[in-house]
Amino acid sequence: MRILAVCPYSLDRPGGVQGQVTGLARALRARGNDVMVLAPGEGAVAKVTAPGAASRCWTAGTTEVVGRAVGVRANGSVAPVALSPAAAVRAVQWARVLRPDVVHLHEPLAPSTGYGLLLSRPAPLVGTYHRAGGSVAYCLLGPLARWAHGRLAIACAVSESARTTTPGGGAGIDRVLFNGVDTEAFETADPWPTQRPTIVFVGRHEERKGLGVLLEAFTGMQAVADLWVVGDGPARAALERAYPESHRLHWLGRVSGAELARRLAGADILCAPSLRGESYGVVLVEAMAARCAVVASDLPGYREASDGHAVLVPPGSAEALGRALSQAVADAAAGTGACAPEALDRSSASARSRSMSRLAALYEALYREAAESGSGAAHPVA
Repeated sequence: MRILAVCPYSLDRPGGVQGQVTGLARALRARGNDVMVLAPGEGAVAKVTAPGAASRCWTAGTTEVVGRAVGVRANGSVAPVALSPAAAVRAVQWARVLRPDVVHLHEPLAPSTGYGLLLSRPAPLVGTYHRAGGSVAYCLLGPLARWAHGRLAIACAVSESARTTTPGGGAGIDRVLFNGVDTEAFETADPWPTQRPTIVFVGRHEERKGLGVLLEAFTGMQAVADLWVVGDGPARAALERAYPESHRLHWLGRVSGAELARRLAGADILCAPSLRGESYGVVLVEAMAARCAVVASDLPGYREASDGHAVLVPPGSAEALGRALSQAVADAAAGTGACAPEALDRSSASARSRSMSRLAALYEALYREAAESGSGAAHPVA
């Protein structure tokens, strides 16, 4: 099939949705499909190709920049989106030239790359909702958001948390799937060397991710352990001043995908202390695939992602988090509890069921269903 995937967020910046778009595109190409990705970015805006060159574009499997990305505050973070209507116009122009069998809109109501495609519907539209938490935009736009949602031939959500955030509170969602992970990369990674039980945090350094809560809990622990902090973000400088590098605490910054897999395979415990707004929790699944135990905040998205294989604590409680981490460190040293081999076997098997290759197969079936139905929309949301 020829699939045009549309991401509303800049692929030049790391993010959960961006990772899903690019990972799914790779997995779909591996299954023999032609996939082209449109997204805003920080580089030069792509010139729409002439119709005669369309076949070369599909063969190359390229990613094209359709507009300049600017940062917009949303859901406790900063979303790099294109606000110019020109981005939406270019996306429609690309669709007319490429004539895809189906268009996949990730986060279909996020501004503004996909808006022209929702309006013109040049091919059957499949939409995937990723975000969780209250949406001011959905409330303000009201009927307009529900109309746009109704333009989708098939509407999906990555989790129950994401489903209930959509216009109409989940009405009109045809499938609840999951976020995919390249599980093989984490299963086969060469573990990073460690000298003692090791905890790892992976995420953007912003208040919503709860890193400050983890650092408070870690400094109060009596258990002997190391903490690796992976990632970057606006809160890093302040947090690093308050909790400087030491023989136990290591600020690693951004790392490559290969190093991340090795760090998760080498660590004993992944800590995901987010406070809110998590629709799924890909990093939990990655850690489980790497045979790393998980201690996380008790959020609906994290409960769904961990599938019963994580220790969950109340969000924002450094005391509860410290107790759970201390127990996990003791389990890591003794090979018991959540760190027992049989427990890690079960969590790894659960992660494997959320592989990106399996997700690609599920989406491929949905694309065919949408293509066979023509460009008709799903049931409108009342």
